[in-house]
Order: sequence, then structure tokens, then C-alpha cells
Amino acid sequence: MKYRPLGRTGVQVSELTLGSMLFDTSTASGLIDQALDAGVNALDTANVYGQGESERALGAALAKNGRRDQIVLSSKFHVRVGDDPNAAGSSRRHIVDQVDKSLQRLGVDHLDIYYIHRPTTEVPIDETLRALDDLVTAGKILYVGTSGFAAWQLLESLWAAKEHHLARPVVEQTAYSLVDRRPERELLPMAQTYGVGVTIWSPLAGGLLTGKYRAGVAPDARFDPAKDDEWTRKHFTPAADAVVDGLIELAKVKDCTPTQLALAWLLSRPGVSSVVLGARNSAQLTEQLAAADVELTEEDLGAVDALVAPGRATVPYFLDDSYADFRPHLHRW
Repeated sequence: MKYRPLGRTGVQVSELTLGSMLFDTSTASGLIDQALDAGVNALDTANVYGQGESERALGAALAKNGRRDQIVLSSKFHVRVGDDPNAAGSSRRHIVDQVDKSLQRLGVDHLDIYYIHRPTTEVPIDETLRALDDLVTAGKILYVGTSGFAAWQLLESLWAAKEHHLARPVVEQTAYSLVDRRPERELLPMAQTYGVGVTIWSPLAGGLLTGKYRAGVAPDARFDPAKDDEWTRKHFTPAADAVVDGLIELAKVKDCTPTQLALAWLLSRPGVSSVVLGARNSAQLTEQLAAADVELTEEDLGAVDALVAPGRATVPYFLDDSYADFRPHLHRW
């Protein structure tokens, strides 16, 4: 396992992070130990994953293995976690309430990174950053992160932090994969310019890039290609199928799996600090961890570019209800 700097913080994170969205109490401890034994030192969760169950499972595993001090631990807030009108968003009230609940579920006294899970126009970014700055001062979090922010939103956050002398965001977690290369247009160059780390979520596009859906629904598949819903219509298109088929062929040449090639390609991208893995079981995690051993040549990278042009979005994220709270404000853009 190799380690990379998290922006300009000086913190070193493993190039692969273990995500916990799919955790449950029966699998969490074994997956965490397997990842840590392989050299992973970054664990990622969120208050909304399983409505807190992911954090509880992760906390129980940390209490059992006693390895908290080895881990760069991150969680998130913003997405709705209850029926109360204030149980969502980026207000000071919600932030202070949720960080304490996350710490309690995780059984720790601080988070290394606390991500704003999504941007919003409902709360000024300086209001959110001031609340987070107070948490840094209180020692409840060490660093501020953003997730799903466009380049301009991240830059606005940096400006607001500088203007008001607040803790600046040090890392952005974004959706990035072979079927959505839009971060290459502005976000990655901007982050590199200003010393912001970048971690990647959905590197396999919800499992699409594993190739398992091309042969029908696998036993461990999260989605049904035959289902008629927005997620399915977005992911299972002729253009997406062509990318997956091409990836399968390139993986055969490299003597690796499509999963490993897709992850290895992300690890080759400039500016990427760590890629978040979403394994549901030990076999999946074993396969994904092996991506760190796949070395790509310039010829390999050229073959990928021929398959999917740089900056292109074959399966675009954030064009659905993820950004619903922006719709009333679209006339401002």
C-alpha cells in the first residue's frame, strides 16, 4: 500500500480508503481488520449511511480491534436523517447536533475529517464554515472537508475561510470514474492549484464498472438492470455498455479484472489523494485492494482515453434529485 499527502495538511493517507456505506455489524469488524492489515489507514462513513447504523458498526469494530490511533477517520453531515425540519442541511444547529451523535455512535472523541456531504444555497458557506471552525477549536474535528462541490463552490469556500479567518476545507470528495470524467475539467486542476486533497467516491459507478451486469444480475448485485427507475436508466445505456465492454477487453490484456483496472486508472490520475472502496464482503475487498498492484503504462492510459475521452460524462452524476435544493435558484446562475 502506498500513501499520499492529503492536500497541504501533511497528513498521509493510504491511496485506498475503506468506505462503510455497505457495512453491517456482521461484516464491519472483519473488513476493517482486513483493510488495516493490507495497509489501509483511512476509513470513511457518514451519519446518513443506514441512518447511523454504519457508524455504530464501525464504532463497534474500532472498540474491538483497538486500532483507532492508526486511522484517518472521516464522517459527514448534511443529508436528511429524520423527520424534524432541522434534521438536515448545513446550519450551525444541525452541525453541532450531528457531530456529537456521530462521535457517540463511533465511540471516539474526535473525527479526523468532517465532510459537508453536499453543497447548498440555503445556508451561506461562511455560516457553515464558522460552525466547523468552532468544532476544530473544540477538538471535535481536525479538518474540514467538502463533498460533491463544484470547482467554483470549493473556491468560494476557500475564499470565505480566508476572508473570515476560518479553518479552510482541506479535501473534496467527489464522484469520479471512467464513466464520469468531468472532474478533470476544472475540479482537479483547481484542487491541485490551491493545495486541496481529493478523495473519490463511486469509483466503480455503483458497480457498473465491475462488468458483472453485462452477464445479467449477479447474486451480490445492488441493482437490477431490468428495473425502470432513474438510476437504472442513467447507468444502463448503449454508451455505458460500450465503455464497460471496452474496459473488460482492456482488463484481459492487463491480466486483471475490470474492477482492478478501473480503480488503478483512478490511482494514476493527478491530484487524487485516495479512492474510497465500497466492498460488501471479504472477496470484493480482496479484489479491490489488489488494484494497488496494477501498473498502467502510457499505452494503457492512451487506450483508456480512446475508450472514454478526457472530461467526458457517459453516466453523469448530480443531474437528479441530489441537487434538488438548487432548483429554485437556477435562475441566478
